[in-house]
Amino acid sequence: MLAHTPLIARVSRDLGLTRALLERLPEASLAWRPHPRSFTLAGLGTHLARLPHWGARILSQEYHDISTGGGPRDAGTSRVDILALFDRHVVEWDAAIAAADAATLAAPWHLRHGATVLASMSHADAIDRYLLHHLIHHRGQLTVYFRLLDVPLPPLYGPTADQLP
Repeated sequence: MLAHTPLIARVSRDLGLTRALLERLPEASLAWRPHPRSFTLAGLGTHLARLPHWGARILSQEYHDISTGGGPRDAGTSRVDILALFDRHVVEWDAAIAAADAATLAAPWHLRHGATVLASMSHADAIDRYLLHHLIHHRGQLTVYFRLLDVPLPPLYGPTADQLP
């Protein structure tokens, strides 16, 4: 069963850690951004909420063509909306991984820009890179946003300075 593979177990764990952060999004600061080229807090939270959908799409397709992707998407307008989006996409991810088998994870997947192949790897490696590591990267950004806004951090990898004396 794929749910017990190390990669899938790591994704599941990290989705839980991501939700713990999203639960702390401060409503009063959702429009805040640390720099003009940075996401707003709501934008970053919404981006994180959409990443499980990206993982489900990787599993269901042989490639993704970034030339057909849309531009910036609207950010959620409340913590509740962002959490609901995240939860819907986690359900989508869970269904996609439940339907996948070892052959699906081993099959080739490509990141393209039109006819140009930018990267080729297995579906498992694409999940590792474009879901798990992408999730970790943006979750790290969110912890910096929270520090700058003086929002206490949950224990992601052990106690934080917010829990220690």
